[in-house]
Amino acid sequence: MEKGKVQRFLIGVGHPMATCQGAAFEYILNVAYEIKKRKLEEYADITWISNEWELGDFGMAGAYIKRGGYITSTKVFTESFFVERGIKWIKRAGVKKVEPGKVSYETLDGEMKEKEFDFAMLIPGFAGPGMKAFDKNDEDITSKVFAPNGFMKVDADYTPKPYEEWKVEDWPQTYQSPDHENMFAAGIAFAPPHSISKPRKSKNGTPIFPAPPRTGMPSGVIGKIVAENIAEWVKSGKPELKHKASMGKMGAACVVSAGYGMTKGAAATMTVQPIIPDWEKYPEYGRNIKNTMGEAGLAGHWLKWFMHYMFLHKAKGYPFWYLLPE
Repeated sequence: MEKGKVQRFLIGVGHPMATCQGAAFEYILNVAYEIKKRKLEEYADITWISNEWELGDFGMAGAYIKRGGYITSTKVFTESFFVERGIKWIKRAGVKKVEPGKVSYETLDGEMKEKEFDFAMLIPGFAGPGMKAFDKNDEDITSKVFAPNGFMKVDADYTPKPYEEWKVEDWPQTYQSPDHENMFAAGIAFAPPHSISKPRKSKNGTPIFPAPPRTGMPSGVIGKIVAENIAEWVKSGKPELKHKASMGKMGAACVVSAGYGMTKGAAATMTVQPIIPDWEKYPEYGRNIKNTMGEAGLAGHWLKWFMHYMFLHKAKGYPFWYLLPE
């Protein structure tokens, strides 16, 4: 680029049902920031590729957020970030094949297309480790313990339902296996009962939509309540499981870095509550709009920086680590 050659960047999801769009969103914003810092924008062709129905879905069916005294959708929030940075986008796309310098993808319209690149970062789809399970008689019970994607079944309602009948009550609260009480699956280890975003298939029958994200703060909270329940079970000898953390009730905060720098860095800070939209409780927006908000700027960057050191402090078990929130 410094020699005047245009480079094509392709960043986003690398699977028709990949999730964690937020991580890829953060990545593309930092790439754009570093290019601008070097004054090389005219030599950069940056494209976002995603399986989202609309930008800002993030695998959580999008959200409406308070921002600057107004209520706006994460679609507008995300698109504005891209337009300001000259980032193009491809949505409703499922990447089917990645080759050197080229990806092949399918659209929800059923079209097969290709996109060439010089540099790409495509996040993979979530999957379990592929463990097998056997009972005491050596009978294979893998399909009973794990979902087809390799994640462990827990106290969720896995009954197949149409999208219109999904409820927050479908989601687990204790993350305990229904058949083996001494087994728990925390964080992304548990099998979700269904996606959060509306499932869609292409005209060819290929599912193209984000799987539910569970990384970051939700994983931290889930891990904490599982650990507390196990600790109390060990101490009392009774599996009371008093601590619960349904994603249909808990909120989450996310700070998306948009560039590193003491005075020129930026980050988008967003909170949602609850993570799973509850249209019965919040019929207008699906979430508590008082606790669902988003702002962008240098303050968010400083907050992210501070959180980075807080995380390391907690992870290393330094003094008073337990006082730091998940």
